[in-house]
Amino acid sequence: MLKTFVSTCMLSNQIRPCSIYQQIRNTFVLKRKYPITFSKIGGRQKLLKGRHYVYDLVENTECRKQQDIKLILTQFVEGLGDRGDIVNVRPFYGYQQLLLPHLAVYASPENLELFASEKKGEQKEKPTYSSHFASKTLGYLSTRLVSVSMNRENPWTLEPWHIRVAFRKTGIIVPEEAIELPKQPISGPDMDKEDKEFAVFITINRTERVPVRCKIHHWSPNYLERNDTGEYWKPSEPILPEQATLLSEMPRFDKSKDST
Repeated sequence: MLKTFVSTCMLSNQIRPCSIYQQIRNTFVLKRKYPITFSKIGGRQKLLKGRHYVYDLVENTECRKQQDIKLILTQFVEGLGDRGDIVNVRPFYGYQQLLLPHLAVYASPENLELFASEKKGEQKEKPTYSSHFASKTLGYLSTRLVSVSMNRENPWTLEPWHIRVAFRKTGIIVPEEAIELPKQPISGPDMDKEDKEFAVFITINRTERVPVRCKIHHWSPNYLERNDTGEYWKPSEPILPEQATLLSEMPRFDKSKDST
């Protein structure tokens, strides 16, 4: 479809109007409001009248939602898959994040045949992670700081279900069998351990193992005895000396990036 723009041009020292034709990509589906009557075979051709040029708009394709595009990954992409996997993504994301950086190609018949023969000819290496989202989960958990609320009045010893509840309060669901506590028990109440750090290990898909930073927070039903400083994310000393090196090497929690 051609669209006309009226402009001016200089010809023989005179300003004359001229038309500039610029091609644009759009499609409108129209339907005649008044149907036309066809001529009989061999009969006189009937001329169209003005009403026959009145149309109703059926669809403007510019407003149509674009369909997902099918691509083949050329290498591992975090959260999507490994080389040779076929993915369906939104067009803008596919163009900007996959096709332009050469991380994927179109799933054309030629490319499908090429990657299919590649999988048959060569044994595919094992994926780096147990799932496409394992890498993101590892990165997310490694920067978390989980506050473990324990009773200030009754004696306790830290157990996996305490950690499970603490994770659930931050919006993370972790089964107890995936939680590994430090070998040395942590018991209380002990105000010397208040707001001090320790690390637990979380196993993802029974494969990846990531340490997560935690802090002990003593809670009391009597609000006068509560110690809510509101600054639990600040660095503090480790509860267990043997975890000092591990905690120092772990990524530090950034409150400004926390969405939980």
